[in-house]
Amino acid sequence: MILSPLLLLGPIAAAPAAPVQGDLFVIKAPRVELGDGEVMEHAVILVEDGEIVTMGQDLPIERGIPVVELEEGQVVMPGLVNPYSRYGMSGGGYNDSRPQVMASAELYPSAVYKAFLENGVTTVGQYPAGQGIPGQAVAVRPSGDSPEEMIVEDGVYLKVVMRNNSSAKRNLRDGFKKADDHLAKVEKEREKFDKAQAKAKSDKKKSSSKTKATFTPPPVDPKVQPFFDLREGKLRALVSIRNAASYAHLVDAIGDEEFEWHLRVPLTRDIDVFHVADKVGERGCFVLMEPLVTLVPGTLRQRNLPAEFERAGAKLVLLPRSDSKAGFESFLEDVGVMIGAGLDRKAAIRAITHNPATFMGLGEMLGSLSEGKRANLLIFSGDPFQPDTKLDAVMLDGKFVSGDMDQ
Repeated sequence: MILSPLLLLGPIAAAPAAPVQGDLFVIKAPRVELGDGEVMEHAVILVEDGEIVTMGQDLPIERGIPVVELEEGQVVMPGLVNPYSRYGMSGGGYNDSRPQVMASAELYPSAVYKAFLENGVTTVGQYPAGQGIPGQAVAVRPSGDSPEEMIVEDGVYLKVVMRNNSSAKRNLRDGFKKADDHLAKVEKEREKFDKAQAKAKSDKKKSSSKTKATFTPPPVDPKVQPFFDLREGKLRALVSIRNAASYAHLVDAIGDEEFEWHLRVPLTRDIDVFHVADKVGERGCFVLMEPLVTLVPGTLRQRNLPAEFERAGAKLVLLPRSDSKAGFESFLEDVGVMIGAGLDRKAAIRAITHNPATFMGLGEMLGSLSEGKRANLLIFSGDPFQPDTKLDAVMLDGKFVSGDMDQ
């Protein structure tokens, strides 16, 4: 990695490696994985105030702007996005439905978040613990001295746990029923108000009053508000299922309700969710799963479920095999194994950057490298999915925070 104070077209003379100073600089990279599956060769990325101002192939660079010129073989890609983690949080959760609970209330800055950055994760979705409907997740940057500094967006999804029983379905149905009950209550209160107003208007003794009353609807129960938000498209649901049967229970529980929902599918060696891959693909929803080769139930025949769901039309999101530092450290190598087992490489790149950011509603801000997006990026010594590749540097909001270019 070479730094130079001169910005000229063509080769740049070597200069001593030193941290980039200031909020305006350029990165010249031989190869950039953009995050959407596309690749840019000989890329020039102009960063200012933590944002990518412009980027393109072999762009001219204005003299005087500092340049980070990468060596041949180095690869740049967007910072990883992990939308499903409890790492760094300590709450135990509950077994009933508490959709109003916000995971952000548990957020506490600590050194453990450094494990994300050291392994290239620049955005994390953290969800509340518990069963039923435990609450809403928060998207955070794994750096900051206060929760406010860490939070990127609150309420990025409502976590729902669906199992093969009636109580799991009832949690979802009851939420929407209570929303309907509230609307009925509001309508009843409005009718009472309108009748009272009509009576007062006809009462000549009160005609001297010029004050016009306004109807104030009864407040919404905080436990019910998330279901209104789902219906109005202000909130998305992430439903955790264990098998094909729990998917059937989910579809039955939803019924005619229309809202945005996606799936979390924890993979086990003999899971049978391949039975619903085509149905999930038709919906085009996001599916969160680990990079794990599983077995056809009752056999020793291997199958690549992430690849199957992606080919069926689902929007794949890959998660570390364990929510731990060890899981973060082996993540890219595990994804590489899935590529070797048949997962499309472009789909794999999207599944760890662009797709998880888009799932959380943050696709306009991060998850890929383009003009106007946050300068969250990684610099590798080579192909990110090769076991001997080193993560040379991590940039978060335009600042090198880990690796050889640590500021």
